[in-house]
Amino acid sequence: MLNTPGICLEQYALSFQNGFLPDSPPLQQLPHPYYSPWESIAANLSTRVEERAIRQSVDELPVLTTSKLASEPEWRRAYVVLAYLTHAYIWGGDAPREVLPPCISRPFIEVSKHLELPPCATYAALNLWNFKVSEDNADLTDPDNLSVVNSFTGTKDEEWFFMISVALEAKGAQLIPLMTNAIQAASVDDAVLVKAHLDQLAEGLVELGELLERMYEHCQPTVFYHQLRPFLAGSKNMVVAGLPRGVYYDMGDGEGEWRQHSGGSNAQSSLIQTFDIFLGVVHHATGEAKGSTGKPPVASKGGFIEQMRKYMPGPHSRFLEMMVRTANIRSYSLSHKADSPVRDAYNGAVMSLGRFRDKHVKMVTRYIIGPARATSPSETSSQINLATRTSTRMESWNGQGVTHGVHGTGGTDLIPFLKQTRDTTKAAACYSD
Repeated sequence: MLNTPGICLEQYALSFQNGFLPDSPPLQQLPHPYYSPWESIAANLSTRVEERAIRQSVDELPVLTTSKLASEPEWRRAYVVLAYLTHAYIWGGDAPREVLPPCISRPFIEVSKHLELPPCATYAALNLWNFKVSEDNADLTDPDNLSVVNSFTGTKDEEWFFMISVALEAKGAQLIPLMTNAIQAASVDDAVLVKAHLDQLAEGLVELGELLERMYEHCQPTVFYHQLRPFLAGSKNMVVAGLPRGVYYDMGDGEGEWRQHSGGSNAQSSLIQTFDIFLGVVHHATGEAKGSTGKPPVASKGGFIEQMRKYMPGPHSRFLEMMVRTANIRSYSLSHKADSPVRDAYNGAVMSLGRFRDKHVKMVTRYIIGPARATSPSETSSQINLATRTSTRMESWNGQGVTHGVHGTGGTDLIPFLKQTRDTTKAAACYSD
């Protein structure tokens, strides 16, 4: 049983070994031949995208039901396949396609409701449920042992980008019991154990930062920015990328609705949000760009980070809700005097998380801001997507170092949002009484 005192983690679909990743590697293919039309397209998706044949392939699909999905791994596999087909269909042409046909919309919405997820390419679809291992019992914390099941581009760069996140999830799994045990220790005023767990968390976050920096080994910024990133964009706050109304999910027979969803984002990682909640770091940043008046938008309830919990599998989101209710480490640590062992350990863990976010900001600058500045509109293709439109805007600013208005795939005003999130994290440390 995956239990810590007072908390049964199994009910939240957490794996003792793998954390928010599934216990066993995800299905690589739906077993029932009924779903072979989906799988045949997904199997060579990158080729169909490159040949500009993806939309015709999808348009020719029959409208399949979910009646032959027989297990949770099968529901998850269906979600992954439909997420990839959806984003390839929307972004796999010279201009984005704003109407999703019934052959995708109908089953995707059914599958999404079952998994308590939105019908788009979330972090769960791209990372948690889209990996395979080199051999049985392979170490999931080493990205060299991992590969993707599905791919938009067929590049090593895309595979490495996603598998670094999978390895981070696996590496971070060992920190989850540390945090839940620390909460229990604080509730019984075991200061020695709380300090020990906070010290271990700080060390673990350092290791996660080192693993994050392995991104540079096999993922080139230009490949990520121009080839992969456009497919990760959502349909929310994507006016600049050619989707002013979002995407219309056509259900057939004259029915359907316009939807706006964020794209895949690391803010949808339940692991990263668990660190924040455990340490009492509260983010209010909306991630939205300033309006035409130059004033920031009215803050939406909870901010962008909290909104991203709607993009997590239902059980994982409920785990975070439970953590919000039970987290006591910040208040417990601040009840100890400045320079006390517990307070020092708490501050050390907070700053370790802040330094992890420093590395992420640096990485985003290298993988997004750098390529956007380096590419002039004359050098880009005729395509309209997040990459080409961002590069065009950067060119119009004449390379003056402007980063406002550069949108993340989740729809945020990217760099200001990430820096505010990083600064809010570090500000949680308290060195005086």
